[in-house]
Amino acid sequence: MTQTLPRTELRIARSALSGLRQDLIDDAFAIRPLPPLSSGHPLMRRAPERARRYVGWLPHAALSACAFYVMAMSVFLVDDDMSLVLALLCGVPLLLTLFRPVGAWWLSFGASAVTGLGLLGLDQTVGWPWPIPLAISHVLVMVVTAARTRPRAAAEIWLLTALLAAVAAYVDTDSRYTSDSLQMLADSQLTSDSFQVLFVSGLLLCAVVTARSLRESKRRIAVQESVTVEERSRRTTLEERATIARELHDVVAHHMSVIAIQAEAAPYRVENPPEELTRSFATIRENAVIALTELRRVLGVVRADDIDTDADPEAPQPTLAALDGLLAGVRAAGLAVDHVTTGAVRPLPQGVELSAYRIVQEALSNALRHAPGSTARVEVSYVLGGLGLRVVNGPPTKAVPPSPGMGHGLLGMRERVAMLDGEIRAGAREEDGGYEVTVFIPAPETAVTEPSVMETAVPETAAEPEA
Repeated sequence: MTQTLPRTELRIARSALSGLRQDLIDDAFAIRPLPPLSSGHPLMRRAPERARRYVGWLPHAALSACAFYVMAMSVFLVDDDMSLVLALLCGVPLLLTLFRPVGAWWLSFGASAVTGLGLLGLDQTVGWPWPIPLAISHVLVMVVTAARTRPRAAAEIWLLTALLAAVAAYVDTDSRYTSDSLQMLADSQLTSDSFQVLFVSGLLLCAVVTARSLRESKRRIAVQESVTVEERSRRTTLEERATIARELHDVVAHHMSVIAIQAEAAPYRVENPPEELTRSFATIRENAVIALTELRRVLGVVRADDIDTDADPEAPQPTLAALDGLLAGVRAAGLAVDHVTTGAVRPLPQGVELSAYRIVQEALSNALRHAPGSTARVEVSYVLGGLGLRVVNGPPTKAVPPSPGMGHGLLGMRERVAMLDGEIRAGAREEDGGYEVTVFIPAPETAVTEPSVMETAVPETAAEPEA
């Protein structure tokens, strides 16, 4: 233990000296201009638009005014030849904080040392060890330096200032006083002035460090919140894409199953088919079965942990033919819905039908959630080259309950439309304050005709691959 303590204390001393060197010695006179006030500062927000360009420079103007004030005070308080020197020692460090805060503190510290140790030969009536103007200037320089450096530097400059005050308090002053009573009075006044300067500067430095720490904490919290929101949005996007992939799995698996069945049945439709043709169809079926297997593996990768356990995995994916059932359920939930279909109804690719159904479903769910008591209208338009959807709901007529959602529904609609190279517009209606979702999904005029049961029939020896 006796050997560990000195090593620990030595390590602490080395760490303190290293921090002091980094904060106050390395690049002490590097240029660090004081920036103007940011646009988010309270003074900038409250200032008129025309005056904001000038309000941003208020800190610079305030420091310059303080510098000239202490310089004028020095000239008026000191009536000897050193008044101009004292004015420069007070004003130059304060002006230098606008560009080199740490260097300005060292300059002010040197000026305090010169006057405090009696090397300047000033009249003691102006204050000792610091003349009043120099004390004010040094405290202001300490405050500005602490506000523009790390909190550790504030403690370091205060301790160095206290060390200077202690040295000045016990310096030999016999040559300045001729009696013991005057010596005692001088020592008492010296200690009192030093204590006042250190006490006031300590309070100001603590306030500055505390305010800066609170500001930095708020900034870090704001950054963390923005990162959290971004990560949540990214996770929501991945979840929506995984949901779409799960739904499209059934569509793709169905078509791959049809390909495999047709490839296996084709050789039996021709009497004595060539061997090359039989091998080609066998290869097609084999590749289709392999694709189905890989598709199931991909589905297992994108499957989320929060899959709806109440959903039937064997149930077919819905299409626009099931839209009436959806509207009936929405009406039963309390939302009055009108349904209009225009154009010649024709079969569309299953992916388009599924996405259109889900878009209408999500739009109506949003109307139920965010506009209780309103009415809605669903328009399905079979137009040239695609399918048009329009879901409109009016403003809410009842109190809107708080919703913990993060915009999953609108994000899911955008993902589905982008997947099909379509267009979507969603936003509030200026006419009545409701909401409108308009979608166009391109689709070919003629869809792939699904083979009938007779066409897909195969001999008993042919087995249908698993979907």
